[in-house]
Amino acid sequence: MADLHAEQVDFSALILGFSSAALHYLGLAPALGKGPTVNLALAKQNIEIIKMLQEKTKGNLNPEETKLLQQLLADLQVKWVEASRA
Repeated sequence: MADLHAEQVDFSALILGFSSAALHYLGLAPALGKGPTVNLALAKQNIEIIKMLQEKTKGNLNPEETKLLQQLLADLQVKWVEASRA
């Protein structure tokens, strides 16, 4: 039986998971073996979750986590605006 604790999930992995989901719903990261899936509402929801986590964890993150959040949010927000205009 596999040890559930063998692979630790850290904060950065959590944020990258939400970011990957947002990119998928923006049509920029198609699922394996499938074409792009565009769902701007779900992309926006994942971006908003990342923003909420940024606010709720303010002052409790290390510098690398803070930088990751800032960069991902800036990138995702630009991509969302571009996708919503298309």
